[in-house]
Amino acid sequence: MKKLMISLMAGAMSLAAAQAMAADKVTLQLKWVAQGQFGGYFVAKDKGFYEAEGLDVEIKPGGPDIAPEQVIAGGGADVIVAWMGGALVAREKGVPLVNIAQPYQKAGMQLVCPKDGPIKTEADFKGHTLGVWFYGNEYPFFAWMNKLGLKTDGGPDGVTVLKQSFDVQPLLQKQADCISVMTYNEYWQLIDAGFKPEDLTVFNYSAMGNDLLEDGLYALEDKLKDPAFKEKMVKFVRASMKGWKYALENPDEAAEIVMENGGQDENHQKRMMGEVAKLIGDGSGVLKEDVYARTAKALLDQKIISKEPSGAWTHDITDAAVK
Repeated sequence: MKKLMISLMAGAMSLAAAQAMAADKVTLQLKWVAQGQFGGYFVAKDKGFYEAEGLDVEIKPGGPDIAPEQVIAGGGADVIVAWMGGALVAREKGVPLVNIAQPYQKAGMQLVCPKDGPIKTEADFKGHTLGVWFYGNEYPFFAWMNKLGLKTDGGPDGVTVLKQSFDVQPLLQKQADCISVMTYNEYWQLIDAGFKPEDLTVFNYSAMGNDLLEDGLYALEDKLKDPAFKEKMVKFVRASMKGWKYALENPDEAAEIVMENGGQDENHQKRMMGEVAKLIGDGSGVLKEDVYARTAKALLDQKIISKEPSGAWTHDITDAAVK
């Protein structure tokens, strides 16, 4: 009996090893560190949704010195999470990124100012200092300033732009009159720092119709010409969106899974999952063409890109993923 058990265990281990070897490897590069912002991908891996599609997915966290567009260009990832602005700029510079799915259908970017400060409306921006992150996150802000006709090189008739750190210190230390925050992250850091919602003037990009596409999934155009790779991306997107739907239905469990993968502060992650749920939309991952067009136009108007993009997105992956 003992020999039989050992034989069965060895057989099971061999089968598991064979299945692992047979699985198609996919490397996903995140835009930032492990947090609820990317909960759907961690859930898809934890719950075996990728494995069920025959995929072995590695999720690589990002950070302040990691540009996903550069990582994929250098062969360090098969698919990345990126904002459309950064992706279109990279495409024009020779990295042929293609949006294959758009999990975030709404933007979470906001500009916030203390109510007891000098800025109450957009008309008050002139002559003041506004903070925004760079590394591709600045494009929605500059497009908005361009729409308002405000120069961004300082002076009484324009705004001074502070290259903001990835936290809320510039507002707490009064380095800027307003700073950029995400609805699911830095906004709540301000609340935790002692601000009350009624203490803040909030300019929400989506509410103002200034939202540009944020967290989307991108792969390289030349790789998508390979039918095998394309099918792998179909499986990846299908499993990822299944992960997102599960995460939205079970936000606390999703936050716990994020914590197991390097997330910090469980209460913050749970709150983040609740806010992220408001941005995922219908959970299909389908790119909305009108929001894409608005994003591209804003970048063109600001001369962030010099020509109308062509071939920068496809519905082929999401169409096949939902079948």
